[in-house]
Amino acid sequence: MMASIPSPSLSEGAAGLHTAGLQALSARKLRIGYGGKTVVDDISLNIDKREIVCLLGGSGCGKSTLLRGLAGLSAPQAGSVSFLGEALHEPHPRAALVFQQPSLLPWLDVEGNVGFGLDFARQPKIEREARKARIREAIEAVGLGARAHAYPAQLSGGQAQRVALARALARQPELLFADEPFSALDAVTRSEMQELLVDLVHRWHTAALLVTHDIDEAILVADRILLMAGQPGHIVREWKVEIPRPRHEHSDALVALRYEIVAALKAGVTPTVPL
Repeated sequence: MMASIPSPSLSEGAAGLHTAGLQALSARKLRIGYGGKTVVDDISLNIDKREIVCLLGGSGCGKSTLLRGLAGLSAPQAGSVSFLGEALHEPHPRAALVFQQPSLLPWLDVEGNVGFGLDFARQPKIEREARKARIREAIEAVGLGARAHAYPAQLSGGQAQRVALARALARQPELLFADEPFSALDAVTRSEMQELLVDLVHRWHTAALLVTHDIDEAILVADRILLMAGQPGHIVREWKVEIPRPRHEHSDALVALRYEIVAALKAGVTPTVPL
């Protein structure tokens, strides 16, 4: 079990943006495709503030395509996406993305990589000292305070992915999009990163949408699991995961939920989610 991480003072700024009654993100009747082919269709979902939602499904069902559409990186063919109650048509400065590859800039140290993106044109301008504080607190939050001046070539795979997570946190996101960010890591490091993600989502007052094909990861991390299937992909089942944390102490409940999800995948279930 990882040590508890103190809540950073800068997270209070992000928390202050949470408007009462607003969901972090909402999508209605979303259809996304490329080159005349529909990849996902009839997608409706909500993500609440400070909630971790996992998109689970096999390869080719459109999980990553849906995530990109929800993040504003791909324009939908039909339907709508709203972020904090406002229509979303392009990436929002208060949303951040983490991918499978950390994609660190090799000529920048950890501090430089974590701060990269804070100066983008659409990112709110902040004073120099506040920028330094954000970077420092994000690095500390992922447990890399002692490696702040290390370069990517000097980091392990797990450390590099922690830097990618810190880079996202430095933007004080209201919603963190994560596309299979831990799939390339070894089992022990992956478990640590899953636990870190859960801790940071709750302590930094953010929400997260995590794409994964790993049933066990979804069960351990998620507050809700959305199962995707079909071509074009659509949401066929939803589970609210109410197993207390730490979840590894409730093995019987984990096994039961896993069995149910596997059965749904094998059965080729029909849509039952109220949209």
